Amino acid sequence: MINAKIENIIAKFLTNQASASELTELEIWGEDSNNKDLFDEYVKINYAIEYNMKEFDSHKVKSKLLEAFTREKKAKKLKKLRKIIYYSAAAVVLGIVTTTYFYNIKPVAEPVKIVNNTISTGTDKAILTLEDGSVVTLEKDKVYEKGNVVSNGKELVYNKDSKGKSGLAYNYLTIPRGGQFQIKLADGTKVWLNSDSKLKFPVAFVEGSLREVELIYGEAFFDVSPSSEHKGAKFKVLNKNQEVEVLGTEFNIKAYKDEDKIYTTLVEGKVAVSGFNSKKYMVPNQQTIINLKNGDITINPIDAYNEVLWTKGIFSFKSKNLKEIMTVMSRWYDVQVVFQNTELEKVKFNGILSKNDNIKEILTIIKKTNFINEYEIKDQKIIIK
Repeated sequence: MINAKIENIIAKFLTNQASASELTELEIWGEDSNNKDLFDEYVKINYAIEYNMKEFDSHKVKSKLLEAFTREKKAKKLKKLRKIIYYSAAAVVLGIVTTTYFYNIKPVAEPVKIVNNTISTGTDKAILTLEDGSVVTLEKDKVYEKGNVVSNGKELVYNKDSKGKSGLAYNYLTIPRGGQFQIKLADGTKVWLNSDSKLKFPVAFVEGSLREVELIYGEAFFDVSPSSEHKGAKFKVLNKNQEVEVLGTEFNIKAYKDEDKIYTTLVEGKVAVSGFNSKKYMVPNQQTIINLKNGDITINPIDAYNEVLWTKGIFSFKSKNLKEIMTVMSRWYDVQVVFQNTELEKVKFNGILSKNDNIKEILTIIKKTNFINEYEIKDQKIIIK
């Protein structure tokens, strides 16, 4: 199996984000013939399940990439190769898995219409609400400091010496659409918050007592400070429809207001998920899904690493339909997406994209799959035709 570190470098390689040192590490790793086979199989399973697009020669693309491991010695050449692969392969890799009744659609060569494009790429930003009700705007490269709380514009840090009234003083961190932010709680727990999310948390924890936070809505990845460092105190993440109890672990919760399911994915450790009078115990690479319509809780095997790539600046889609993909895009770019042809919502894709790309670049890649004839950008609205 490919270890998590190499998986991360491969993902960054394909999204044109790998550093020179990471490229060197990937090159050295790929010099082993066994690793070349691992890489080939990994790409096939994770990013090229079915080769249905005639214009995409998957063997040729992968061969070029594998040759780079042993032939290219300079980061400059590797960077050039990454760019070639990204623009020649990303579009077709993204569109590899499709519903069969779209195969015979013949694309119509129509121009892309852009009217007053005001869509910006998402960035680090958040709104901090203090216990007295006052509001602080946190933005990229903007420093905030008050008492034992400090922010560098990307992360908000609560010093473990922060004082609260027996842990009952709470703050709120709200991430707007088009934003993301990180926070380090007073117990050392780290939380990554995705667009359109809100977290309630104490400014200090009572030593030895249960540590509780609430994900009011949205998506968050938690790297929990272990209970062994807090006199055995457990950690809980509350939501109005579920509870997640942990001892010290890494996991992801997705509980958006406009979705009828809650997804909890375990990366490391052990957690118990409770909701609707049911309780499930999870091990790594499992995901629980709570259906808010009927209260059913299911647990499924999953590639947990793939589910949390958003924390590393990467969109990763495995057999996701276009509606699901555009829902993610709408939150990150703070846009409204309208499908004039609702059948297009069902087309499924595999692919990885960089969160640093502007929306026009991503739409162009999707359009190159030939399943979308035209799209229109008008102010903060995207119309897919």
